[in-house]
Amino acid sequence: MNDAIIKTEQLTFHYTSDEEGAVAPTVLDGVDIEIEAGSFVAVLGHNGSGKSTLAKHMNAILLPSGGKVYVDGLDTTEQDKLLDVRRTVGMVFQNPDNQLVANVVEEDVAFAPENLGVEPSEIRRRVDEALAMVCMSEYATHAPHLLSGGQKQRVAIAGVIAMRPRCIVMDEPTAMLDPIGRAEVLRTIKDLNARFGITVVLITHHMDEAAMADRLIVMSDGRVIDDGKPQEVFQHVEELKAVGLTVPETTELLYQLNQKGFDLPLSALSDEACADALAALLA
Repeated sequence: MNDAIIKTEQLTFHYTSDEEGAVAPTVLDGVDIEIEAGSFVAVLGHNGSGKSTLAKHMNAILLPSGGKVYVDGLDTTEQDKLLDVRRTVGMVFQNPDNQLVANVVEEDVAFAPENLGVEPSEIRRRVDEALAMVCMSEYATHAPHLLSGGQKQRVAIAGVIAMRPRCIVMDEPTAMLDPIGRAEVLRTIKDLNARFGITVVLITHHMDEAAMADRLIVMSDGRVIDDGKPQEVFQHVEELKAVGLTVPETTELLYQLNQKGFDLPLSALSDEACADALAALLA
């Protein structure tokens, strides 16, 4: 097993209140997780579950109110380690327009390494490599604002890759995209993990996105309520529904059939596995 690249210990967080004497609500409540280097982990939860707040702790955008967060062994509260933390863990957000800063794609991807003081020849190499990794090389000299939503998000991801992080945390990266753009970005995410070994943490409320991961962490009311392989977690249909979540359509179909007296495997997440299970039943 690989070492943990991100680790939280009894992590708690609450936003400070402007009202004198007011008690700020707890957003994260004793979160203990370890994310292994090279893994693909999805964090699933409804709005207000704490998943995006957890994401922002992973590269020290937010700091704990209590407990600890370690990135590759570095304590995120140590100010002199901040740059190393953010070099290790890159962040991609919902709206790619908020991350694009230049008028030309390749200049945008070069922006972060330039600010890190990387040598120009190395920047050129990183930009070319990052754009190739997200299949956007042919758009290197294009204007970002003329790209589709999915293409913009891939450029934003390339900008993070150019910083050479070992881990990328993506906070609802497909939330503002159409189905085509969503498919493009999800394909890129899987590729970054499978082909290049980059640790990926995907924050999402989409069941089908969560099902793609190797591991699924489910959050509700600031706590981790389930953690395991998607095929295992999604079998807990009633528990997930109790906290306002659904399950993939394949699992729901099999679950409803089981409610009618059949005995079908709820672990058949993919369309193909579900079809095979139904074919076996009919045979």
